[in-house]
Amino acid sequence: MDLPEPGRRRPDDPRPAARQRRRGRRARGRGPLTMSSSDAEVPRTSEEPDAGADPGAGAGVGAAEGAPAADGAEAVRPRRHPRATLTTTTARPEGGGRAAPGDASAPARQWPLLTVLGLSALGLLIVGTDLFPQAFRVGTLLVGAALLTGAVLRRVLPSVGMLAVRSRFTDMITYGVMGGLIVLLALMVQPEPWLRIPFLEDILHLTVS
Repeated sequence: MDLPEPGRRRPDDPRPAARQRRRGRRARGRGPLTMSSSDAEVPRTSEEPDAGADPGAGAGVGAAEGAPAADGAEAVRPRRHPRATLTTTTARPEGGGRAAPGDASAPARQWPLLTVLGLSALGLLIVGTDLFPQAFRVGTLLVGAALLTGAVLRRVLPSVGMLAVRSRFTDMITYGVMGGLIVLLALMVQPEPWLRIPFLEDILHLTVS
């Protein structure tokens, strides 16, 4: 009696003979298997690297992409966003340089600012100590005079050091207006004002009443 071989079907098996032979070879471990059309190798795309290809070949292709094309057409290069610039320093204002040569000491290079601060400090000291009857008026006048002095120095000197805050015109207007108002109020303060301006007194009375 003929017995079927291992992995084989009977002769009356309706399955194709080629598939039965393939299964028999797989069971006995003889030779490579014959692949059917459904198991055919899927073609590689251009993006998939070949297993046997040179690893440096991909780098060469990538480098060649940025080069001009052979037919003279300009290659498309990737757009790179510029780095954001960060402000690391503050621009020096107009006339903000040293008021004395570089070999001078630090206080000498900043003498305009020290002059304004010294007069203001003296005025506040007189107001605070109140050594004489008109101490408040005199001290306030010194503070206003210090600001007016700063405006004059800002206008006359080309470099005033740290006394320069903004542009020359802005600093002159700021120091001049503030100093003038302080001097005006010091002259008009009660009692016994040193300066009388009728329309300003009327405005003050209307505002208070």
